[in-house]
Amino acid sequence: MDAIGSVLSSTEAQTSTKTINQDDFIKLFLTQLNFQDPMEPVDNREFLAQIAQFSSLEQSRKIGESISDLVLLNSTSQSLSLLSKFVELNQDGIRSTGTVSAVNFTADGPMLTITLSTGGIIRDARLSQVSLAR
Repeated sequence: MDAIGSVLSSTEAQTSTKTINQDDFIKLFLTQLNFQDPMEPVDNREFLAQIAQFSSLEQSRKIGESISDLVLLNSTSQSLSLLSKFVELNQDGIRSTGTVSAVNFTADGPMLTITLSTGGIIRDARLSQVSLAR
């Protein structure tokens, strides 16, 4: 999600996940239990530590989802607050001014429709391309 006037680098926009997810953790844990030596089972402390790691992983996942929801809510609020406002649009280094006339919500986030001062219309402007005109 974008914010007003923000510029995301390609590395920020495309963060890769190189961490273990909940399903992978469960599979790994169950595999470990299935192949443990019955004569020397997993130590109770080690077992409890792994359960604590699992719990921590689940909490981290929920926090991540909450943050994503909060960012979406923030970008939605910013977009709606721009309706009928005079803004400056920067698309590929070309600056133009106009008024936000509509907000369209897509899977990629809010997209703005801007009626330019010259009379033209630009659809699907991203929130990051827009700043309030002075």
